[in-house]
Amino acid sequence: MSVNIKIKDAVKKYGQNTVISGLSLDIREGELFTLLGPSGCGKTTLLRMIAGFNSIEGGDFYFGDTRINDMDPGKRNIGMVFQNYAIFPHLSVKENVAFGLKNRKYSKEKIETDTEHFLKLMQIDSYKDRMPEKLSGGQQQRVALARALVIKPDVLLMDEPLSNLDAKLRVEMRTVIKDIQNEVGITTVYVTHDQEEAMAISDRIAVMKDGFIQHIGSPKDLYHRPSNLFVATFIGRTNILEATIKIKNDKPTLQLTENYEITIDTLRPEYTKDMNVKASIRPEEFVISDNGTGLDAIIDSSIFLGLNTHYFVHLVDNNERVEVIQESSIDGILAPKSHIKLNVKKEKINIFTEDGTENLVVGVRDEK
Repeated sequence: MSVNIKIKDAVKKYGQNTVISGLSLDIREGELFTLLGPSGCGKTTLLRMIAGFNSIEGGDFYFGDTRINDMDPGKRNIGMVFQNYAIFPHLSVKENVAFGLKNRKYSKEKIETDTEHFLKLMQIDSYKDRMPEKLSGGQQQRVALARALVIKPDVLLMDEPLSNLDAKLRVEMRTVIKDIQNEVGITTVYVTHDQEEAMAISDRIAVMKDGFIQHIGSPKDLYHRPSNLFVATFIGRTNILEATIKIKNDKPTLQLTENYEITIDTLRPEYTKDMNVKASIRPEEFVISDNGTGLDAIIDSSIFLGLNTHYFVHLVDNNERVEVIQESSIDGILAPKSHIKLNVKKEKINIFTEDGTENLVVGVRDEK
C-alpha cells in the first residue's frame, strides 16, 4: 500500500550548525514528489531523515497516521534507489531483485512470482541470469529500481538516481521511472539538482535553498508563475531585467528601458504604484518583431539547435544582454550584428520586488 508523508517543523543539526529549521511538508499518497535544489540546500539530508538514516533534532515525521521519528529504518517499509545503484556485484540480476523478498522470508513460490513480475515490469527479464558487471548503467539502475519495488514498500525514496548516466540514458530512464511509478502508484520522494529532470517526472516539486522550501507546486506552476526570483532563475532559463512600474492614466506600466514600456494587466492590485522591480522574461517570451516596433537590439551570436535557434543579443538602450529563443526558420539564421526589434508576450512576464523575494503578478500558486 501507499501512504502520505507529513513533516511538521523538521529540524536537522550537525553540531552547532542548523541545516534545516522548521521545515513542514505534506506529500500526497501515490504522488511523485521531487525535492529540487542546488548542492548543499538540504534535499538529501531531508530524504535521509525520512529514511531514518539521519537523526531528527526537532519536529515530527509521519507515514499516514504513524509517527516514524524513532522507528528503525528497517521497519519503515521503504524502498531506496541510490545514484551509485548499490546492487550486489556477486549476485545475478534475478538474485538481486529477489534479495529483499528472501530477507523477509517469503515462500519460494511468492519470491519466484513477484521477482518474475518485476523483472518483466522493468524489462530486464531477458538478462536475469547476468551478473551486474555485464550490464550497462541504465540496466543496473533498472535492477536497482526493481529490487526496491519488489518488496512493495509504502514509500519509494530516490537520491539522484540518474546522475551517473549519460545524457541519452538519463532521458530514457526518467521516462521509465515516471511510467513505472504511475503503474505501481507508490508514494515517491525523488531528489535531484537537475531542473529538467524534475520537470519531466514530477507531479509536484519543492524547490529548496539553504534548508528552506522556496516554492511547492506543479512543474507548470513553478515555471510560469515562480514565487520568487530564485525559483524563476533555477527553474528553466530566464532573463532578469532591472525595470520600474509607473502608473500612467491609472494603469500600471512596466518600463524596461528608457524607450520601451508596456502596460501590465497582471499586476496584483496592492502593487499598482510607482516602484523599482525586477522583470523575468523567459527567452521564448521575446518575439522578433515583424512591424518594426519594440525593444532595439543587436544580435551578438546564435546557436542552432534544430527546432529552435537561440540568439544572444544586447539591448541598444542599456546594453543589457538577453537570450531570445525563436522557432528555427527554413530561410536561415539572422547574422551577428543584425539590428532587430523585440516585443514581449506581456501576459507571461513575471515581476518581482527589487530584492527578488516576492512575485507581484496574479496567479502564483504556492502550496507551502
